[in-house]
Amino acid sequence: MGSNSSRIGDLPKNEYLKKLSGTESVSENDPFWNQLLSFSFPAPTSSTELKLLEEATISVCRSLVVNNPRTGNLGALIKVFLSRTKELKLSAECQNHIFIWQTHNALFIICCLLKAFLCEMSEEELQLHFTYEEKAPGSYSSDSEDLLEELLCCLMQLITDIPLLDITYEISVEAVSTMVVFLSCQLFHKEVLRQSISHKYLMRGRCLPYTSKLVKTLLYNFIRQEKPPPPGAQVLPQQSEGGGLLYGLASGVANSSPFPSSIPHAFQINFNSLYTALCEQQTSDQATLLLYTLLHQNSNVRTYMLARTDMENLVLPILEILYHVEERNSHHVYMALIILLILTEDDGFNRSIHEVILKNITWYSERVLTEISLGSLLILVVIRTIQYNMTRTRDKYLHTNCLAALANMSAQFRSLHQYAAQRIISLFSLLSKKHNKVLEQATQSLRGSLSSNDVPLPDYAQDLNVIEEVIRMMLEIINSCLTNSLHHNPNLVYALLYKRDLFEQFRTHPSFQDIMQNIDLVITFFSSRLLQAGAELSVERVLEIIKQGAVALPKDRLKKFPELKFKYVEEEQPEEFFIPYVWSLVYNSAVGLYWNPQDIQLFTMDSD
Repeated sequence: MGSNSSRIGDLPKNEYLKKLSGTESVSENDPFWNQLLSFSFPAPTSSTELKLLEEATISVCRSLVVNNPRTGNLGALIKVFLSRTKELKLSAECQNHIFIWQTHNALFIICCLLKAFLCEMSEEELQLHFTYEEKAPGSYSSDSEDLLEELLCCLMQLITDIPLLDITYEISVEAVSTMVVFLSCQLFHKEVLRQSISHKYLMRGRCLPYTSKLVKTLLYNFIRQEKPPPPGAQVLPQQSEGGGLLYGLASGVANSSPFPSSIPHAFQINFNSLYTALCEQQTSDQATLLLYTLLHQNSNVRTYMLARTDMENLVLPILEILYHVEERNSHHVYMALIILLILTEDDGFNRSIHEVILKNITWYSERVLTEISLGSLLILVVIRTIQYNMTRTRDKYLHTNCLAALANMSAQFRSLHQYAAQRIISLFSLLSKKHNKVLEQATQSLRGSLSSNDVPLPDYAQDLNVIEEVIRMMLEIINSCLTNSLHHNPNLVYALLYKRDLFEQFRTHPSFQDIMQNIDLVITFFSSRLLQAGAELSVERVLEIIKQGAVALPKDRLKKFPELKFKYVEEEQPEEFFIPYVWSLVYNSAVGLYWNPQDIQLFTMDSD
């Protein structure tokens, strides 16, 4: 680095970096540090530039790894940075550009070195580098001040306490980047780490008082979504493209740290602003994951959102994620679906979505929907997701959650759109055909096995069991609607009557006989009334007869079944799913950070 550094390509030969990583100890009071921190080349932001930076500094980092136990230069650099941060707030108020510029440069170097060290060693080994006792070659002391913990506390203070001004924007970005790097040891392990030094620091000790404040700041960063200042207003000669870098990284930190449990009652935040930001940002995995975290772990946020009278602003983006399932990664789809499941646990939500009328849903392409309720649209999208899953991914977990959401809603179905009613019955038809096909294959396989001992027996029994579980659930959903809100849903009764032959084969089936009693009663009752009305009936006339019959149907003849209610519960070890997912998002979306794909162990990724 140094005042003469202007290009990344010059770094391997840079005299200041050679001295930093060399065999000579540099006192923290040495004028060398001002010279080292006076570089002016634009900080890289693209993955190509960041890769070049890493390649250019490999030799320097490796040399420092070897020599630092004797020189303590890494610790000296940390102390120089820490001493400067004490005056950072005042420097911002006084517009001291040079001081802030050099402090940023110190943090930039620390971030690069910290990332390189974590790639090379364990957290325990890294901690030894930070607990070096000055001028005692090769010796470490557990009693000496832990600079690693002090650095983390300083980063948290910097993010939360330094006012976000044009001249402090870049150092705020760098603080968030360094914090992400600080937590990134997980990237270099295949197994999920249950304990880590960084998390220990965050959850106790000197850093603990800042955790709640950090979460609040990161949430405000997410809400504000501010763009970088214009080039002329920046303290550094660099330009971050793409806007909102600080806030994209911030939302990643909020999800990758062990902070969500501190969200519910630790501080107050403007829920209206948070709700608006979440509604606007759902096209990104990060925002959907944040929404899930808040809904699942924060009863205050969940209560507030469920009380909103404009839930369509939140639900529609979630439905659009599910509708474009082919274009989304499976984790994003899971998060969107689980959010719907959590929302459908509330009866008030299930009632209110049928009262919201939408006009011209342009992204729904199967059919022109000029007017439809939010509830009917939700049903259509969830059913489409089930059908997609049946033909493509065949993920039982996805099926289960889709059906659970429909089941939670079923007793509150109101004024179902005719297309939504048709799709419910069409899904049952698809399941019925699949059931018959699997049953036929099982029969043929059994016959073959009787004639030849060499014929392998596929596990058709398991397939049949799964498909019958799904059919049972669909029958329960239809029955729940008929027994609780039949008079509100003439279109569903119409669709049921139109396809009544589908249900004939299940009347005496031992797995469905009990639940079929009510459905069979409804079909028989309305079929009789239609027969009495004569032939050649128009659709309008049939619907009128159904509405009249709904009033006359003896409800006491319908068998009572337990209420269909499903509650989302995280798996026993949710971190096995969430930690790789969160770090894949950080890896792919952190604009100012680059990790060599060959070093990553937690998940697989493309080399580019």
